[in-house]
Order: sequence, then C-alpha cells, then structure tokens
Amino acid sequence: MMVIAIENGGSSDARHFLDQMFALRAKVFDERLGWQVAARGGQERDQFDDLDPVYILAVSAKNEVSGCARLLPAMGQTMLCPCSRTRLGAGVHPHARMIESSRFCVDTTTQRKGRDGLHHITRLMFAGILEWCLSRGHTQVVTVTDLAIERILGRAGWLLRRLGPPQRVGRTRALAGVLAVDSGTFERLKPVGYVSTFDRPAAPTSSVLS
Repeated sequence: MMVIAIENGGSSDARHFLDQMFALRAKVFDERLGWQVAARGGQERDQFDDLDPVYILAVSAKNEVSGCARLLPAMGQTMLCPCSRTRLGAGVHPHARMIESSRFCVDTTTQRKGRDGLHHITRLMFAGILEWCLSRGHTQVVTVTDLAIERILGRAGWLLRRLGPPQRVGRTRALAGVLAVDSGTFERLKPVGYVSTFDRPAAPTSSVLS
C-alpha cells in the first residue's frame, strides 16, 4: 500500500484511479452517510472537482484505491467559503498557507486495525495529507468532517480545533475544524513501511508495495 498525489488534472493514466475514487466517495457519502451529494452512475463528484484540486489517494498493490482526500487552497473557492451552501465554516480565517481537505474517506472493508485501534489506511491517509502539505509549505488544514472522524483524529493525536458546533448533515453530525501541520505529527502518525510517490507521476504500476 502506498500514497499517491494526483495534481494538475492528472495524466490520462490517472483516470484509472480517479474513477475508483469517485466510486468510493459515492459509496461512503451517498450510500453510507446519506449526505446530500451529487451521486450519479455510481460516482460522486461536485463543482469543486472542476477547480483543479489535488487528490491524495491510498493505493494497493493491485492498483485499487482504498482511501482518498481532496485538497484545495483555502483562499479560493472551497466548501467553507461564503459561496458554498454550508454554514459550517463561519469561523474560518483562510490564509495562503492553509489548505482545505474535503471528501476524506476510506474503504473500511479493506482495512486492518493496529494496536492503537486505528486502521492502517486511515493512518496512511493522515500521513499522506501531512507529507504533501509539509512539502508545499502549508501550516494548517481546514476541513468539514463528521464526529466519528473527529474522534479518530483525536485517537491518532492529530487534534481538530473546532470552528463551531456540530450540525446535522444526512445521517451524521458534521463540523468544521482546523488541524495543525508539522513534521512531528507526520513522524508520529506515519505507519511502518510508509511509502509515497509525491512529485512522481501517478500511473497504474505493478510495483506498488503491498
């Protein structure tokens, strides 16, 4: 299992991963969580996917996407800016070194738990987001998530500073918050054998580590 980043729209080879990512998002946000998302043909995507985001993906040795997150500059159009339909981000103060993470999800059917109760892919994704942000000079991540992920973040030691009270979204309660980006948290969170392909092309390969 490794972490990849798809940037600048990705290459034609990256479509293999993006199709799986949109399908995973539909499975989690539409089917499981019941959020009001645009899921069609077994895939979920919205207008923010048209803004050239960065996608962080956890990919298996069989080139299967098991986790994903979408990153956008917090200074631009995001799910938390006034132009969006959500009111969860009223307390956010975006700046040039802040990134927004959205649509974070993992395939729980492929996960295994570690001794701390955290699933391997969840820890892998947290580390991937941190590494990418550190490599680009970002110092904060702002996000909308549900209470379950907030608890998982706390168990991992990556504490979410709430921007407001939780609100009902679909079958869950969601909230906005800010996460600090620092090398100490990355080193503490990354699992044994952590591998990423950042700054290298994201294309299907037979050499992805298991």
